Amino acid sequence: MIQRSLIILFMTVIAAFLIAPIIIVLGISVNDGRQLYFPPEGFSLHWYQAMATESDWRASIEYSLLIAAVAGLVAVSVALPLAYALWRYGMLYAKILFGFGVTPFMLPPVITALGFMTFWATTGNYGQIENVMIAHGMFLVTLPLMTIALGLESTDRSVVEAARTMGASESTVFRTIILPLIRPYIISGYAFVFVLSLNEYIIAFMVAGFTVETLPIRIFNSLRYGYTPLMAAVAVLFVAIAVVVFGLFARFGNLPRLLGRWEPDK
Repeated sequence: MIQRSLIILFMTVIAAFLIAPIIIVLGISVNDGRQLYFPPEGFSLHWYQAMATESDWRASIEYSLLIAAVAGLVAVSVALPLAYALWRYGMLYAKILFGFGVTPFMLPPVITALGFMTFWATTGNYGQIENVMIAHGMFLVTLPLMTIALGLESTDRSVVEAARTMGASESTVFRTIILPLIRPYIISGYAFVFVLSLNEYIIAFMVAGFTVETLPIRIFNSLRYGYTPLMAAVAVLFVAIAVVVFGLFARFGNLPRLLGRWEPDK
């Protein structure tokens, strides 16, 4: 009984420690004045209104959402054929390519950012929004690569072989059997890339500089002019997007299975 109470107390402390920064930022974002006070002095939502109406902040939000959406597509487009080639054929070159797909996420972001910055500067295309999209997609490709690989490993190969025995072509098997089975894993990988791309700063800054001012870059640039609750409102927006995305997984999908736990149907 005492041990159970200690475990509950420990978990409560951990939960409070994790959620406290979010509560503080949420409180700061509704401050009536320009100071970062907590508890807030007065209540106002005008900082959220300013985030949506001020052209600089609105442009940064649009940049971040567009980059995250395309980066997710880039990452999934690279991860899907890599994971499928390894699962389907198990060839040496597929394993090597799979290893390359995992490597970017294992390296410090500044190294990846430096490589992309040098590449785009050499090609004379530095400072373009498409550079950030591609860089984020390649840097975060590990996430959909892992989730899609998990989905393929959970696929019953006997169903696939039965379809081939019945005369289905490779493309038909992939389109009608494999793709529907791994679709939740593709979507989850895309969502992970989307959320992390929204919050990424180093690569976006080094690849595009100040010409493409995403929300994280905008926040850091605004720090030069002082702290305002507007930054807290933007942080709340980040948290809200992440909660909505992963909340949808928890509501409509099998989140533990998407994260790697799989038990065969009985």
